[in-house]
Amino acid sequence: MADELLAVRRAKLEKLRSDGIDPFPHAFPGVEPVAAVHTAHAGLADGEETTVAHRVAGRLAARRGQGKMAFLDLVDRSGRLQLQARQDVLGPELHERLLTQVDLGDIIGIDGTALRTKRGEISLRVDAFTVLAKALRPPPSKHHGLQDVETRYRHRELDLMANEEARELFIARAKTVTAVRRALDDAGFIEVETPVLQPLYGGALARPFTTHHHALDRTLYLRIATELYLKRCIVGGLERVYELGKDFRNEGLSTKHNPEFTMVEFYEAYADYGDVADRLETLVRSVAAQVGSVGAVDFEQPWRRVTLRDAIRDKTGIDFTAHADRDSLAAAIGDRLPTDERTWPQLVDDLLSTFVEPDLQQPTFVLDYPVQLSPFAKAHRSQPGLVERWEAFCGGVEIANAFTELNDPDEQRERFEAQARLAAEGDDEAAPYDEVFVQSLEHGMPPTGGVGLGIDRLVMALRDRSSIREVVLFPAMRDA
Repeated sequence: MADELLAVRRAKLEKLRSDGIDPFPHAFPGVEPVAAVHTAHAGLADGEETTVAHRVAGRLAARRGQGKMAFLDLVDRSGRLQLQARQDVLGPELHERLLTQVDLGDIIGIDGTALRTKRGEISLRVDAFTVLAKALRPPPSKHHGLQDVETRYRHRELDLMANEEARELFIARAKTVTAVRRALDDAGFIEVETPVLQPLYGGALARPFTTHHHALDRTLYLRIATELYLKRCIVGGLERVYELGKDFRNEGLSTKHNPEFTMVEFYEAYADYGDVADRLETLVRSVAAQVGSVGAVDFEQPWRRVTLRDAIRDKTGIDFTAHADRDSLAAAIGDRLPTDERTWPQLVDDLLSTFVEPDLQQPTFVLDYPVQLSPFAKAHRSQPGLVERWEAFCGGVEIANAFTELNDPDEQRERFEAQARLAAEGDDEAAPYDEVFVQSLEHGMPPTGGVGLGIDRLVMALRDRSSIREVVLFPAMRDA
């Protein structure tokens, strides 16, 4: 049956060509959004016609009627518009072509005149039409849309074509990126670009993707974070910098993880983790106000702040600061979590992600982490063994991470050496030693607060989505 449908569409393609019609023309200038037609004629009375001409283009989404008058629906990114096709206007030949050789899913251009039907629908009377792209495959079912999740993720073009909600989601994502940039630009931050291919990865605890540059004959890594390069910009005197782009981490797939994801990292000289917490809260509140948010997350209320120690102890009864070595902490955890082959910082992180994170539905800052989990954060000024770091959560997902940045080069060397010891214990996400970065710190980096905000996860929170695959246009998938 599917082959027959494809054959019918190809036959119509050839018929158009045999009639001297190019089914794939080069351009169709002068198009306006269909939403503009609705806006321009919102005041028309039922049954009222105009002499106002419009040119629109989009995908043919529906057709009703086959006689001397038919109604069609045209969809573009701004909305849907009804078309009125009349034989007495188009003439018998063109009217027949529109109803028989043009299929649902075809992209067409319309020159028409605005009216409102007696039933109250703003429409364009079709004065002329142009086939702009003949669809050789049928669109998803107009009655059921595209429901299969796997197909929606693997063929996002069909999801966008069939589901208005999907189009709205990704327009909202684009507006989110624009709003984040605007907020940082307005606050005096400079947007910079740093390498995606790096000779040494760093700035996070994660496994990298590895590649090889043949001309240089050296191993390179897709960046896992932009942090170390951005802090070198702070050393250079730029003082407020940010980068918004893709990072790549060679980790498992989950509802929260895609191997490539979009982050914005921003760094502010002469600030600490408290200052940048206030800035992030203001930024996200501004983005939510501009883009709109749905669901139960309330970005307007003051964000809760709780220490990591209290958050874990409240949920599990375990005070990780009282269990300073791996075996002691594993014994305290017992059979509540797998502990074999897990380092002490990994166990602390497991307690957070398993018992605390899912319940952090409203915006919350979790503060003050162990130094072993935070090799680039400055030591806490009043809590030995901890650093000035927070993570921000909402909707049960971490959306941001921040430090009072470590700027003592000697201490940074010691932290890198400690990471090397963790790597020797089997932690394949430990940070590698980066002597170039340490040497940059030796030139002097001012006190600095830095934040990494996940754009994908922020969109999840704004649009009440439970999986990162829903907000990434083309997520990574296993072989079909």
